[in-house]
Amino acid sequence: MASPEKTIAFIGLGVMGYPMAVNLRSKLDPEYTLLICDVSEDVVKRFQAQMDGKGPVEVVRNGFEAVKRANMVISMLPDTPAVKAVYLDRTSGILAGARAAASSASSPQDEIIIECGTIETATILDVARATKETASSLNPSSNTLTFIDAPVSGGPMGAQAGTLAFMVGCHSSDPIFPKVKQVLSHIGKPESIFPCGPIGSGTAFKITNDYLSAITSLAASEALNIGVKIGLDPKLLTDVINASGGQCWVTSRSNPVPGVQGDAPASRGYEGGFRIELCKKVLRMGSELAGMVGARTVLDGPALGAFEEASRDERYRGKDARVVYKWLSESERRE
Repeated sequence: MASPEKTIAFIGLGVMGYPMAVNLRSKLDPEYTLLICDVSEDVVKRFQAQMDGKGPVEVVRNGFEAVKRANMVISMLPDTPAVKAVYLDRTSGILAGARAAASSASSPQDEIIIECGTIETATILDVARATKETASSLNPSSNTLTFIDAPVSGGPMGAQAGTLAFMVGCHSSDPIFPKVKQVLSHIGKPESIFPCGPIGSGTAFKITNDYLSAITSLAASEALNIGVKIGLDPKLLTDVINASGGQCWVTSRSNPVPGVQGDAPASRGYEGGFRIELCKKVLRMGSELAGMVGARTVLDGPALGAFEEASRDERYRGKDARVVYKWLSESERRE
């Protein structure tokens, strides 16, 4: 069995987590063991088969087992209930495992636990407080326990390509940041791993970014729908926009018009991208964050209404968020 220093655990092999873990195992030194954990046994078996020959891959049942065997645990979880179960459960959670690991360790252990999902700020801060309380109960001269929020940007395509950006709730001067960056560099671009400040700041950066991205997706879809209905060529219109003031990530990297960009979800039936339900979720999180800090907003209400309506229609449900272009093009104008 590999030592905790040579073991990394990854929990959550979903749409984003699976390719993230693939890149991690593929780029890690073969002397490292990767522990994996997911609620789906089929996904776990598929991952093991795909990674055969890439280096040791072992399965753990929960966060408790993961943190007892690895000095770094990375999770990519979908929502608050999952985060609370994985981190805070008194019998199977990561923090319970960290206490058990510290009590049985024969040498000092420095544990780093990282959540990469886009989770509500309040939940991240709850886990941070619980981690701090747990850390204070350990022997401070021999064990440390640090929780970091490090949400990602780049979507499934970025996860597959290993080009994700990370917004890390950690100061650049923190001694653990180089360790975190070294491991996350296997999953994303090193130059796009940003130390954002104290715990929770990574999440705030991510929610702010996603707020803009969601509204931009709708705005770009509206503009391109206008042009197509006029009779403009959408590829030429996209080229003009991308050479002009309307250029944005959506028009240049994930164009909502089918056929304009062959690798965009729109050209694959809006499959494999950032699901409209998740886009609606992060937009709401941005609106809630604005309310928390007293920031005036104008566009969040109408945009939320649009994503709500589109996601209720079975034709668009579960599709990439840029399917709002199709929803717009197939809808009648309302005065």
